Amino acid sequence: MEEEKSYSSFNVMMRLLELVRPLLRIMIFGIILGTLGNLCAIFVPILGVKGVIQALATNQNPFLGNTGLPIKLLIAVAILRGIFHYAEQYCNHYIAFRLLALIRNKVFGKLRELCPAKLEGREKGNLISMITTDIELLEVFFAHTVSPVVIAVVVSVVMTVYIGVQSWLAGIIVLGGYILVGAVIPVSNEKNSFDSGQDYRNDFGELNSFLLSSIYGLLDTLQYHNSKAVAKELDEWAESLEVSGEELKTYEKNQRTLTQLVVQGCSILVLIVMVFDLKGGGADLEQLEQALTAVIATMSSFGPVIALSSLSNNLNQTLACGKRVLSLLDEEPRVPEKTDGVDYVISDTSTTLIQASKISFGYDDKKVLTNMDVSIPRGKVIGIHGPSGCGKSTFIRLLMRFWDVDQGKIVLADKNVKGVDIKSVNTSSLRANQSYVTQETWICHDTIAKNIAYGRPDASLDEIQEAAKKANIHNFIMSLPKGYDTMVGEMGSTLSGGEKQRIGIARAFLHDAPIMFLDEPTSSLDALNEAMILKALKEEGASKTLLIVSHRNSTMRIANKIIDF
Repeated sequence: MEEEKSYSSFNVMMRLLELVRPLLRIMIFGIILGTLGNLCAIFVPILGVKGVIQALATNQNPFLGNTGLPIKLLIAVAILRGIFHYAEQYCNHYIAFRLLALIRNKVFGKLRELCPAKLEGREKGNLISMITTDIELLEVFFAHTVSPVVIAVVVSVVMTVYIGVQSWLAGIIVLGGYILVGAVIPVSNEKNSFDSGQDYRNDFGELNSFLLSSIYGLLDTLQYHNSKAVAKELDEWAESLEVSGEELKTYEKNQRTLTQLVVQGCSILVLIVMVFDLKGGGADLEQLEQALTAVIATMSSFGPVIALSSLSNNLNQTLACGKRVLSLLDEEPRVPEKTDGVDYVISDTSTTLIQASKISFGYDDKKVLTNMDVSIPRGKVIGIHGPSGCGKSTFIRLLMRFWDVDQGKIVLADKNVKGVDIKSVNTSSLRANQSYVTQETWICHDTIAKNIAYGRPDASLDEIQEAAKKANIHNFIMSLPKGYDTMVGEMGSTLSGGEKQRIGIARAFLHDAPIMFLDEPTSSLDALNEAMILKALKEEGASKTLLIVSHRNSTMRIANKIIDF
């Protein structure tokens, strides 16, 4: 995995905010509703105080006459608070889940671009953690961060003016409290805890990778009595995650303490200021109402900024998730997908289909192929033979342009262009002309029919069955209770290695590409199944070009030409 780029918290937030642009109108509507809802919540106790004071002054029922107006407004405001809050949350979550779907789509698209060259050897559990929990945590940012920041600012301005009307000094005190609680404390906390949040998400991803690999290796763990060692390593990962979590909890606890101290301090200071105003001006009922209103307004108005302050406790993890997702989205593929090149149409006159000239290739510092010349004739079965690790499979992947050669050139015989460099061919066109049977066939959790038709989802059942017959697996499938509609387990867990391999071969037959690459296609098969499949491959070789990588001499017998590596 390449080194992650450096992202500041501000950069991460700006990048995430760019995604909101298509839904900006809905977000603005949600902010308006949220501002109104918070003001309603703040003015419920204020109106209650006004109603009680007016009732006491006039000695009337607080629910009747002119003195009952504040109480009636209180009831109306309380009802509106519920309506506004619901509508605001609906808008914010609508935006959040729409954007999460968009981000997941972008991530899957990026994984497709990076595959296979940049994903080879990557920890699958870490990727799964990113696709699931990391992206899910971004919901906190979109639904509970962007709107609350704007709402807190607007409400703070409104309440500063309102309290300032009662007492300018109280207004200044409250404004200072809003700034401390809503900006200074959370920004400082986020800055101090960002690295801890990043460590926590990384540890979480590593733990997922370990769990995934442990589940896949469960049978071997039981076979070799290695469960204690696995359990010990799991405990170590869990302890590491717990340490990161405890650091975050400490930051959260300290922030809550500071926030409460500031809120209580501001309330006390406003109370003192209003008491002095009462003493200096000869207290009357109106001044008493102003004093109580200012104090109650101060105590009830910190809700939006406290909510904003509390966000930083989760925001450090959210931004860490955003950083991990953005680092993936910003990665450049080693082999960019070609879309503005030429479409590959195989020449029906050239005797040479593929010419690899002076090619060299290596994985990082490990050289695999050096200054190699290979000529692949058209319409033949070509066997590729050699010891393990000599680059046979690597050569096949270069012909499919999973990787690009470090040096040299691979030229394809094209009907429209006399000798076209493989780097100039559109990727989709190249893939359409090639079928690939890997050493380990990937099986999805679906029916056997859909697994065979993975490369041609629109294939009919007759076409699927014909491909299965060529791969000598039709009779086995028909012996199952549901035939081709039989569900297979995850990763083909309900099938044997040979059955999975034959499904992979049937998949390649159904794709019906003019070029077939087969990497150890019979390694998991017995002699009878191998003979049947080799016979079908030999027949396919009459109309296609087949490249077969194999250690078996029996497989090499069907080759018209053998290339030794």
